[in-house]
Amino acid sequence: MKRFVVTQLLYLLFVWPAFSQTVRPVTASQLESRFRSGKDTVYVVNFWATWCVPCVKELPEFEKFREDHKDQPLKLLLVSMDYESKVKSAVMPFARRQKLKAEILIASRKNEQGFIDAIDKGWSGSLPGTLIVNNAKAVRKFFEKPLTHEELNTLYQTYK
Repeated sequence: MKRFVVTQLLYLLFVWPAFSQTVRPVTASQLESRFRSGKDTVYVVNFWATWCVPCVKELPEFEKFREDHKDQPLKLLLVSMDYESKVKSAVMPFARRQKLKAEILIASRKNEQGFIDAIDKGWSGSLPGTLIVNNAKAVRKFFEKPLTHEELNTLYQTYK
């Protein structure tokens, strides 16, 4: 019994907080402000949804990429395109099940087409999509397709 209690306490102390995730709404202008403030940081922003099969398939690739580059000036943001009303019922439970550690935001959908156009004028809105921003080198590239770990590494090396 004592071993069981100790095991449960260790779980609560170390495992549970590692997978607890908060999800905040974000507008396109808030993302832009963040990009401007991170002068030497490369931002890799993945736009995804819990209902998007290719998105769900590629998220582990992004987590591995984040882990591989955790000591570099790189910030991975996962922006969910689910409805804001689904944060507690879908997005947060999904993030816990997938053990996502990257920062998760949810797109403010007050003006969905305006959000999409502000991210990239050529974006049709289909998912997944990935934006790479490096203000120090005036780089802003959008990819409207799933990306592999290898492709992410190549893109990072190209635009860092």
